[in-house]
Order: sequence, then structure tokens, then C-alpha cells
Amino acid sequence: MFAPLKTWRRWHRKVNIKQKRHAVAAALAASAVTPLVLARGHRISNIPNLPLVIEDKVEGVEKTKDAVALLKRFGAYEDVERVANSKVVKAGKGKLRNKRYRLRRGPLFVYSNENVNLVKAARNIPGVETCNVHRLNLRQLAPGGHLGRFIIWTESAFRALDKIFGSYRYAAIEKNGYHLHRTALTNPDIAKIINSDAVQTAVRGRKSNKVLHSKQKKNPLTNSVAMERLNPHHNVLARMDKQANENNRNRRNLALKAKRGFSASKSAEEKKDHKSRKTASRAFITNVHKNMLDAYEKKDEQ
Repeated sequence: MFAPLKTWRRWHRKVNIKQKRHAVAAALAASAVTPLVLARGHRISNIPNLPLVIEDKVEGVEKTKDAVALLKRFGAYEDVERVANSKVVKAGKGKLRNKRYRLRRGPLFVYSNENVNLVKAARNIPGVETCNVHRLNLRQLAPGGHLGRFIIWTESAFRALDKIFGSYRYAAIEKNGYHLHRTALTNPDIAKIINSDAVQTAVRGRKSNKVLHSKQKKNPLTNSVAMERLNPHHNVLARMDKQANENNRNRRNLALKAKRGFSASKSAEEKKDHKSRKTASRAFITNVHKNMLDAYEKKDEQ
């Protein structure tokens, strides 16, 4: 390939720490909004509530069949079946590079304790992933940059969120100096706000369909009627200017003719005589040229 990939290519971009923390907090908040979770494609119609929080003893689950039974008990196994049915062979050369199949993403288990058995029990279930609440991964919370991952929380992990990210009243304990990003709107339903009685009584009434500028505006510099409306004396000045220009043009023509020898006071006979003399001069020059040509021809014959 042209310009092949090199190790010194700028693969990564530096992002501010607070900006990354805001992104993780936004992804966690979106996981509790049912329309966003459904928009990602998760099947959550049978779960009891969202966010789904279960007891801490599930962290001790060791076998895969027990994890599958746990998902079925809370109505989350429907999402796993969706992931299993989405398995397809990847197109292109990726099949040869240990990336043969493509899968959707299923539920995400978030736990709080270290070295839990749930990690080994859930790793062989298609689409199911695990993550520690103290090391939340943004790529798992919002795969492909799409908010709304279906998350299954343990009780201790859900309680730890206040210490990790803080609240609107208190700063975070584990993240030094971090405060949750306050939203600009407490109610994001803009249509409801606009149609409310408080706003509708304060706004101006609807305008009529009457066109305010029905007449076309004319440019007075290019339209004589519009100029006459603004300045009635403009036509008089235009006529005077036109007459002055015509007089100057006639005066220049007379001066040019006088310079060439055609005086305006000459009679018609004088002009006729001048024309005849001019014609005779041309005939004389023609005869001279003809005689010269004849002389050269005779010389050539001799």
C-alpha cells in the first residue's frame, strides 16, 4: 500500500482528565434511560426495572450455567440470545487475523470487589462482559460511541458510585476535585416548555400572512420614474445636459473639419472643384506608375 502504516503514526490523542470523567459519567447516566438503552438494540422488556441492581452474592457465581440461570431469572437472557443470533463471519482480510467473527454487545456486569468468580463464569457467554466499578471502561459503557449500554449492577458497586463521582452537593472522594457536570436544562423536553401556559402567555401573537413588502423597490439611479418621484427637476437637468453634450459634439466636428481644410463657409461649387482636383491627382499618380512599369518592361525586353 502507498504510505504504509508506521509505528510513529499519531494513533492516540490527548484528552483532558476531567473531560474523560464527564464522558464516563454521561455514559452511566444514559444507561438508566430506557429509550437510549432500547435505541442501542438491547432487549430489556422483561427486566424488572432499569437500572438493574442485584444482590452482592452473585459475585460468587463460579459456573457458566449458573450465570445463564441468573440472567434468565432477571429477564436479561433475551438480550444474550440476540447477541448469539447476530454472530456472522467478518468480511475481508480480518478473517485471517484472528478476528473472524462479528458480534453485538450484550449485558455488562459491574461489580465492586476484587478477584470475583463472576468474571470467569460470564466470560464464555456471548456478548456478556464484566467490569470493576473502580475501573470503568468508556469503551464498554458506550461501545462505538453510542450511549445506552445495558448494565447489571451489584448492590455494592451501585453504592460506590457516590464516592467515585460524588453528587451535585458533594465532590467526589476517589477523584480529587471532581464535581458532576450540571446540565443546562433540568427539563430537556423543549416542546413541552414551549407549549406551556407560562411561555405561551408571554410570547407575541402569530403574525398574519400579509406580505409587508409587496411593492418592488426600484433603484432611482437606473429607473427614471423612481428618480422623478424623488427629484421632479431631474428630467429638466437631464435634458439640459443632453443638449449641452450635443452642442459640444457639433462644435468639435466643425473644428475638426476646418482643420482638415473643409471650411463650413465654402460653397457647393468649391467643394465640387476640390473633389475633381483630388480625382485628377489620383489619375496622374496612376498614369505615372503605369509609365514606369512600361519602361521597366521595355528595358527587360532589350
